[in-house]
Amino acid sequence: MILRTVTVADFPGVQALHRRVGWPERSLAGWRWLFDSPARQAIHAPAGWVVEGEDGTLLAHLGNMVQRFSLDDRDLYGATGFSIIVLPAAKGASRSLIRTFLNQQGMFAAYTLNANALSQPLYSLFGMQAWPAQTHALKLSWPVSVVPLAMSRLLKIALKIAPGPVARLGEQLMNDRLTRLPELSLSQGVERLTDLADTSRYAAFWERLKTEGGLIADRGPAALRWRLSDPDQTTTPLLLSFSRAGRITGYAMAVLAKNNILETPVLEILDLQALAGEAEAIPVLMDNLIAAARPLGAAKVRLQVVSPGMLDRLGRFADRARREGGWGHCHVGFAPDAPDAALWSPTPYDGDHGVCLRPVPINKDVRARSSRRSRPTAAKA
Repeated sequence: MILRTVTVADFPGVQALHRRVGWPERSLAGWRWLFDSPARQAIHAPAGWVVEGEDGTLLAHLGNMVQRFSLDDRDLYGATGFSIIVLPAAKGASRSLIRTFLNQQGMFAAYTLNANALSQPLYSLFGMQAWPAQTHALKLSWPVSVVPLAMSRLLKIALKIAPGPVARLGEQLMNDRLTRLPELSLSQGVERLTDLADTSRYAAFWERLKTEGGLIADRGPAALRWRLSDPDQTTTPLLLSFSRAGRITGYAMAVLAKNNILETPVLEILDLQALAGEAEAIPVLMDNLIAAARPLGAAKVRLQVVSPGMLDRLGRFADRARREGGWGHCHVGFAPDAPDAALWSPTPYDGDHGVCLRPVPINKDVRARSSRRSRPTAAKA
């Protein structure tokens, strides 16, 4: 077997690996979009690695998503691994893949914020630490429609009893609201964020945010425009801003996802940020995300990566949230010269959630209508 860097020519084989394990499949255009990540290309980092059998068939894969981070006036880079797939014919290859991922040069950290319960014990064997210490196993959710959630639990119980017949039911718990693009009733000071030009109010917010002394992944206008250009999105992510005296002081990004055929649609919070000293933005944005979930067709709102700082800023929403997770989905390998880890408060934006969540399976023409309504403004030359 040969372990090597993934190339564009490997994408059909990578798709086949995802089909073998029943994971969401990216289109070839979607894989190319990931391959063309501006942050990865800036430092010529690998897009991932594959293990090739003697006949050239791909037997294993580990994706490498690189992000630029800001700390004071410095640019740093971090990498999150994603889609670790190892077929039985390549048993043991996960060790070589993870070592290669951790040993790549130029990263302040190599990490996963989205490990599943089966894979998470692997990471500590390679010196990765469960981090943040207080919240690495915590996910928060806010139910908004209890009947579909109860039906999903019953379907999963039925799957254990009669896996064949239940699996043949196909996609369950869809609803008409997923295709309707409702007008949202937003609180005072909250708007749908559509202007992502380099000279926008959001750009000014980002400039203030990145100079507050924290270690923060690039959320500049260009980075968000790239995120929103993912060709495999079936609905446009919901971006909300909170403004005070005409200046944006907080923002949220969320996307509709559906983990599998038996689960309900969920409004997944990908990002939630506010300037230091802005105590109102995050609670108000949470109010609006939860209020938007049901009209958008979601049965709950979820935040899959939680830092201690975010717990504090969520306030009453942390107290009323359901606790999910529990297996330690966040593991990090920090470089010896990495900045103080306390400077970093990750959200799902920092992880692979934005590229690995299963999109709600609706017709592409819905996405086109959604994009026309809320397409981000491009940078002006």
